[in-house]
Amino acid sequence: MIMALVDQMPVKAIADMVGIEDTRFSCDLSPAFINGIETLFPQASITFDKFHVMKLLNQAVDETRRREQVEEKDLIKTRYIWLKNPEHLTKKQQEKLQSLSTLQLKTGRAYRMKLVFQYIFKPGPVLFNLEEALKKWYAWAIRSRIEPMVEFAKTLKRHWAGIVRWFMSNITNAILEGLNSLIQAAKARARGFRSVAYFKLIIYRVAGKLGYLPI
Repeated sequence: MIMALVDQMPVKAIADMVGIEDTRFSCDLSPAFINGIETLFPQASITFDKFHVMKLLNQAVDETRRREQVEEKDLIKTRYIWLKNPEHLTKKQQEKLQSLSTLQLKTGRAYRMKLVFQYIFKPGPVLFNLEEALKKWYAWAIRSRIEPMVEFAKTLKRHWAGIVRWFMSNITNAILEGLNSLIQAAKARARGFRSVAYFKLIIYRVAGKLGYLPI
């Protein structure tokens, strides 16, 4: 009964009911999420999830490789080299990356931009101004003449306040992403559910850490 009632309540009403006062939100760059938060919580501060931002940057690096490999055949079958961090490369991938580094590739430049961007967002104490470092990175990317990286830089600029807020808030979507993984795994094991209502009960079961009721 309680779950059915909550299921029909607006998000704002649920927040008021449980006494949520801290209106700091983490979300991806989806306009729907941003609009929903700004509409329901006008005083909220939004931090854009850094893992989603990194996903967009990886997509820009991969798109750079995809376009360049049309002429640079050495880039064929190297996709995962550029998506991984250096410490996670296999020995064979390290050797391939080393050989490619001797070439003047746009993909190589985009990869170096990615590594610097990741360093700026690395958790822990730093000895430099993070926002100033990000401004310099933006200038580097916007002038790179690498179209996918330029487009990413423009996205960065449009969402600047929410992206740099991570330097202070350090909040991400990690917990929600973990819950979503549990839910999707349950859905896959069941090969689907006959009704939405039953699927919701399973979500409460696997994500809410609810035990079985005694018979």
